[in-house]
Amino acid sequence: MSAPVDTAAPNAEATGRRVEDVLDRLGGRGDTESALAAEELVRALMDFYGAGLGRIMRLLDRGTAHAGDDGPRAALLGDELVASLLLLHDLHPENTTARVARALESIRRQHPVEMTGFDEKSGVLQLRPSGSGGCGCPSTAQAAQQAVEAALSCFAPEVTSVRMESGGAKSEPALLQISSRPPTAAGHP
Repeated sequence: MSAPVDTAAPNAEATGRRVEDVLDRLGGRGDTESALAAEELVRALMDFYGAGLGRIMRLLDRGTAHAGDDGPRAALLGDELVASLLLLHDLHPENTTARVARALESIRRQHPVEMTGFDEKSGVLQLRPSGSGGCGCPSTAQAAQQAVEAALSCFAPEVTSVRMESGGAKSEPALLQISSRPPTAAGHP
């Protein structure tokens, strides 16, 4: 039988006792592996939340000087760790389109892409390259796709897949190599 869940706002002391109680119950069952896994889970969550709270404090300390016209709120919403914490708890104030835009902006220098559509039902985001970036090589397109997907996982996890369009961009001409002719058996004495 599990302990009753307190619906009041959590406080540190009560939460600490609750976590210790659960860990003690798991340890009391004689399953050392499960008890150690539970302790590791608690440590991982504490590390995650601690890093997020630390980031919030650092971003607030920076103030409006580094956050642009929107101040510390924009800095918080633009931070991957803070955004993921807000999303995890359904606290993020921006809609999907705004968060996708933030994700794309976070990688725009290395991988300039623009959104051409988003299907909310399927979670499919359609993008195309914008501006001049890369050589058009498959490896460049793959790197862009990976960067987009990583940014979206923090800012817009409801995006389930990304489809990159060619965008009708001009492809670079084939590289023409001009060099001296290689020696041949017929041309040498």
